[in-house]
Amino acid sequence: MSSPDLLSRADGLRSVRTPFVLATVVRAQRPTSAKAGDRALVLPDGTIEGFVGGTCAESTVRAQGLRLLRTGESTLLRITPDEADTAEPVEGLVTVGNPCLSGGSLDIFLEAVLPPTLMQVFGDAPVARALVSLGAVLGYEMRVGERVAADADAVVVASHGREEEPVLTAALAAGVPYVALVASRRRGAAVLAEVGADRSRVHTPAGLDIGARSAAEVALSVLAEFVATRERVVRAAPGAPEPVVDATDPVCGMSVAVAPASLQAEHGGRTWYFCGTGCRAAFLDDPERYDSAG
Repeated sequence: MSSPDLLSRADGLRSVRTPFVLATVVRAQRPTSAKAGDRALVLPDGTIEGFVGGTCAESTVRAQGLRLLRTGESTLLRITPDEADTAEPVEGLVTVGNPCLSGGSLDIFLEAVLPPTLMQVFGDAPVARALVSLGAVLGYEMRVGERVAADADAVVVASHGREEEPVLTAALAAGVPYVALVASRRRGAAVLAEVGADRSRVHTPAGLDIGARSAAEVALSVLAEFVATRERVVRAAPGAPEPVVDATDPVCGMSVAVAPASLQAEHGGRTWYFCGTGCRAAFLDDPERYDSAG
C-alpha cells in the first residue's frame, strides 16, 4: 500500500471513529528490509496494513500498537536484535529485543489516533444549543438528537420534558460514562423515578454548582462536570481491543500479542502464537518438540 493510499485509508478510519496506530519508520539500521519513511496502520484486531519490516518486526509493532490503543499515548519504538540494548530505560522510548531480526535495528514512531470525545445532546433548548457550541470549541464531536451511540462518552438530555426517560434509559443501558439531565432538582427526581435501574449514575441537576444563570453558563457547568468526573469513569477508547495478553513463541521465545491477526496454529487442544512464518513453520514440522518444552 503506497503512502498516499495509506493516509487515505487513515482518513476513512477517522470518519467512522475507528481507532488506529500510525507506525512510521524514522530510522533503519541495515541489514533490514524496512527503510525510513515506510508506514503502516495497526488496527484494533491487530491487523497491520502497510509495511514497517518483516513479519518479526510486524509482530513487535502489533503488540506495542495494541497497548497504545488502550492508553491513547504515542511513543518511539526501537526494535533491536540485541537483548542487552533493552536494559537501560529511556523516557519516551520503548526498546524491544527481537532475536528474529536479521542483524539491523529499527526506530518506529507509533502514533495512537483515537476518535474525539463524543457528546450527544438531546433537545433544542438554549442550554442544548450552548452545549453544542461550547463542546465544539473543546474539540468534541457533538451530535444532536440521534440514537444513543455505543461509544458515546457523554449523553446530556436538555429537552425540557420531551423523551427524557427513554433517552436516559438507553444511555445507561449502553454504559455511557457520563449521563446528565438538565432539570430542577424536583423534576429531575421525578424523571429518575421512571428510569429504573442504575438511575444513580444520572447527574441531575446537571453541572457543577458555579452559580450559573444564563444558558451558556449552565452549559459551561455541565462541560466542567463532565471533565471533572471523566477520570473516574475511565474506559477503553471506542473500538479499542481488550487488555493485551502476551504469549511466548515456542520456537524463538519472543513475546507475541494474542490477537486475531497474529500468526497462530492449533496443536494438542491449544492455540500457539508465533512472531513470524519461519517460527510457525518450524513448529508445525515438529510440534511435539516444542509442545513438550512448553
